[in-house]
Amino acid sequence: MNKILKRSSVFVILLFLIFISLAVADERTDRVDKLFAQWDRPDSPGCALAIIENGKILYERGYGMANLELNISISPKSVFYIGSCSKQFTAMCIALLAKQGKLSVNDDVHKYVPEFPDYGTPISIQHLIHHTSGLRDYLTLLEIAGLPFGYFHKDDVLELLARQKELNFKPGEEFLYSNSGYFLLAIIVERASGKSLRQFAEENIFNPLGMKNSHFHDDYTTIINNRASGYFPEAGGKFKNFISTFDCVGSGGLYSTVEDLFLWDQNFYQQKAGDRDLMNLIQTPGTLYNGEKLNYAFGLTIGSYKGLKTVEHGGALEGYRANILRFPEQNFSVICLSNLSSFNPARLCQQGADIYLADLLKEEKPKAKAKPATYEAREIITQTPEQLLEYQGDYFSEELGVTFKLVLKEGKLYFAHKNAPKSPLSSTLRDRFSVRGSDLNFIRDAENKISAFILNAGRVRNLRFNKK
Repeated sequence: MNKILKRSSVFVILLFLIFISLAVADERTDRVDKLFAQWDRPDSPGCALAIIENGKILYERGYGMANLELNISISPKSVFYIGSCSKQFTAMCIALLAKQGKLSVNDDVHKYVPEFPDYGTPISIQHLIHHTSGLRDYLTLLEIAGLPFGYFHKDDVLELLARQKELNFKPGEEFLYSNSGYFLLAIIVERASGKSLRQFAEENIFNPLGMKNSHFHDDYTTIINNRASGYFPEAGGKFKNFISTFDCVGSGGLYSTVEDLFLWDQNFYQQKAGDRDLMNLIQTPGTLYNGEKLNYAFGLTIGSYKGLKTVEHGGALEGYRANILRFPEQNFSVICLSNLSSFNPARLCQQGADIYLADLLKEEKPKAKAKPATYEAREIITQTPEQLLEYQGDYFSEELGVTFKLVLKEGKLYFAHKNAPKSPLSSTLRDRFSVRGSDLNFIRDAENKISAFILNAGRVRNLRFNKK
């Protein structure tokens, strides 16, 4: 009788524990669903989500619509463009080729891309990986030129980069994110292996891991089953479609699902592609020549969130947003892929972690305020329309192969070329102007006449336009 009572008691306790665990799980998933509730509608794009712990997907869901025109909902099997999250796969291909003895990360880029300019200082593959090459960003160059992303394809981009006469800085001296570096890594994979990045990644990463719905999209005409269309928000709660002919890979280009990316996430713990040493390598940050340690490894950012170590990368292109956030010491990850340009997957991944890792996370202390910078006093100059006339004219960039036209309208200077900024140039100093995030410094010749301007725009520095 006592044995029967004991067994009954154990059974009741087990049922109680199962009930409690299910209640906790429901409470957490309910909180997660509330994070995404505003997109969980039949008239809105949204996202796919996977929350992973100890080798299993704890929770996965789709919120919103994969295709508004065809009334198709997002699911964990929906295929998204993941933008710069692709970089870790490009870097993994380089690491695999190094392991195979087909290249070294210390190799000069010219060994594989001999048509590239000689800047006087060697650019190594490692410089490309860690964004310390100084190469101008090709996407920024295209934006400056007023050209859409899909206007240039692989050979066009390579030709564009080969025309650049200067670097942003000497290789190894600074960190500046450059999509050009990862575009070139794709070229190097192709020339070192004899296979396209798409084929090499498929054979060496995607197939071994069982990532059946992932590929580098190097031909925009290729059909993608279960693709989620990308969207932009418009006034009145409406959306505009993103139609892409962009098929450059390396810096981006990967289409995938949260379920496939779960398989990639698990390769950091139990290797099916590469080995432990290789996975440690791709999580090792770079170092500048002055000894400064970076937080950027092989297409991965090594950081922390509320006291816990993180390995992370985000991605974005027009109507797509993506983020993969891993807490390696907790064997916990959140993956979020979206088809809406206004979406912030990085913050939502953090909020998901807040729910599941609440007992481990610490509130971060407010960062100390930086000391006020010291500025050189300069006289502010307001130029009259008559003075602005001398800046009018056509300016040609040999490196971009485009001509910009400056015109004076209603007392203000405007660019008048195709896809030019609509706002006027603003100036507070003689020969110094700015427009839409770009700074222009006009150059005068020996006769004090305008001969050129130098443009600086974030990831592109010292781009020269000569006055015709």
